[in-house]
Amino acid sequence: MTVLFNPERLALTVLAEICEPPPAVDYLDWAKRNIVFSERITDHPGPYNEDLVPFFSEILRALSPEDPCNIVSLAKSAQIGGTICANIFTLGSLDMAPGDFLYVHPTEENAARWSKTKLMPLVREMPAVAKLFSQNSRDASNSVLYKERIDGRGAIQAAGANSPAGLSMISPRKQVQDDLAKWQMNEAGDPEVQADSRSKAFFNGKIFKISTPMVSPGCKITSNYQEGTQETFHVPCPHCHELQELRWENMRDHIDPEHAEQAHFVCIHCGCEIHERHREWMVRPENGARWVAKYPERARRHRSFRIWMAYSPFERWENLAREFLSLQAGGPEKRENGSGAEQTFFNDWLGLAYEADNKAVDWEVLRDRAEATGIKRGVIPTGVLSLVMGLDVQGDRVEWLLVGYGRNRLRAVIDHGVIDNRAGGHLANFRAHSGHISEPEVRAALDALVAREWTDEVGRKRTVDMFAIDGNAYTDDVWNWVRKHPRSRVIMVRGGNNENAPPIAQAREFDKKGKPKKQKWSSRFYTFASSSFKLRLYRDFKKDDPQQAGYMRFARGFEDDLFQQATSEARVAEKTRSGHTRYVWKLIEGRRNEVLDMLNQSLAGAYRLGIPYWTEDQWDAIDDRLGKIEPPSQGDLEDHLNQVQPQARAQHATSAGPAADAQPVEPVKKPLTAAEAMRQLNR
Repeated sequence: MTVLFNPERLALTVLAEICEPPPAVDYLDWAKRNIVFSERITDHPGPYNEDLVPFFSEILRALSPEDPCNIVSLAKSAQIGGTICANIFTLGSLDMAPGDFLYVHPTEENAARWSKTKLMPLVREMPAVAKLFSQNSRDASNSVLYKERIDGRGAIQAAGANSPAGLSMISPRKQVQDDLAKWQMNEAGDPEVQADSRSKAFFNGKIFKISTPMVSPGCKITSNYQEGTQETFHVPCPHCHELQELRWENMRDHIDPEHAEQAHFVCIHCGCEIHERHREWMVRPENGARWVAKYPERARRHRSFRIWMAYSPFERWENLAREFLSLQAGGPEKRENGSGAEQTFFNDWLGLAYEADNKAVDWEVLRDRAEATGIKRGVIPTGVLSLVMGLDVQGDRVEWLLVGYGRNRLRAVIDHGVIDNRAGGHLANFRAHSGHISEPEVRAALDALVAREWTDEVGRKRTVDMFAIDGNAYTDDVWNWVRKHPRSRVIMVRGGNNENAPPIAQAREFDKKGKPKKQKWSSRFYTFASSSFKLRLYRDFKKDDPQQAGYMRFARGFEDDLFQQATSEARVAEKTRSGHTRYVWKLIEGRRNEVLDMLNQSLAGAYRLGIPYWTEDQWDAIDDRLGKIEPPSQGDLEDHLNQVQPQARAQHATSAGPAADAQPVEPVKKPLTAAEAMRQLNR
């Protein structure tokens, strides 16, 4: 009655409510009040603890409306908690400042996995957020990739950078671009440009770009970091209290190989040792730790941050040191990415882009090294415990390259041959002598190659463990030959364009609707990470110390053309139709690249065998098994001639071309291969 009796007061009350500004959007405070991690989500269950990751607090403040910047970038080590930071931004926005929100992953498959395994478990465990969304799986507003608030005031659209349609469904005020370094060009061009354009209409929009770096030049998150304020986390020395950034070079130079547990930094001001026990004290803001920008004048538009493993409570410095020492000693690769252990260390541990060798060493360097210190052509050198052959299929020939593998990532190019039309006939008039894989003579020569034995330096006979043949062209013809041989020894391979793909994966094809299509060769066909293989190969070419991990050995006597082909491509910048830059591999003018392809095909076969992941115990087992093969005893002249004649016919069929009467050579007693030894060991 009192309010109705005083209409002036009623009007002023309503006006005050309308004019009252919305509550502040404080993501850090929201996380402390709402987020409780379960043991299923993290190894540190319980409420969000700012003291555990204090370096994220400033990033969350930069994402709030109080900070004028429109773009926030975070380059980081793997498994440092960045996704939690992105989820706080996402769910906090839907709760405190409702509106449309776009969350982009490299692919739609990644987006669906994130929604199921990261987003929804977190939503269900937070009452304040769970009540905002429908829990009915049949509700159209609650699909895997689209989740709308019950009151209709906002929604989360999850999308893949590989789908232009998914990026154009909504116009969000805020968005997250996750795993940005793994984004690839899609049908409409650069997905980063497409995603950025969706938020351009909002003067107060926020885009959070977050990723572990990949390969530079061309790494998107590294480029964004360089375009922004370039902020690094500075911590006080526990002895003199002077601020400094923790740099990897500082720790690297003070690692004792015999005592990795003593890994430490040295203060750049007072020279005192900084150990891991000091970390918890150093990273606290109340003790002086803070972000320092290299270009603070850029803060109004773009704030960029970089944080790496040394600051994180989720990893010990000892493990960081041991990973580095393992890398230096040529330890086995532990992660399934296509760029090898060295790139993994830079990306996942240091949070740095891997500097690519975009151009190989001069081919003359490899040729001269082979002539000076090379092995004997066609003979398996000491230390090579497994043999893999890469085969490249052309319209008029099939080329092969025999590569040996050993400990410490050793690779040895042992022999090379061509099956073509040199056995007779004219290419223009006689298709039967064209050297095409569909011809019976060519297949007979390939069969002889599979059966062929190679001699090592002590005289033991060995066959090739794995054949990896190019299946990208003439796929049906290749398959018709491949299917006649055991899948444990012969596979089809092709190179992939995605720089961030795993080393080797089963080849997949899709119909017009994007659904996987089953092919008769699917179980024997693999796609390998061509770009990453080339980066690793070019870096290994530069190693001139035989003790270095990944050292490449070449046989003496190869033609110059082999070395020219092995170094025939360069990674160059290319402008897209939208005017943006991407990096692609281009063939150097006047060169051919069959040898480079076969080196990659051979490595794909090695991955199929599991060679890059073999432990020292497994290498020992292979060595022991091969050591039990007795070298042939010295026979008389007649015995020697009887052995040489069939081998000479096989050599002629595989190197000089298919003769009309060439027949597969069946060895009297097939020697134990490294692959068979591994299978016996596993049994």
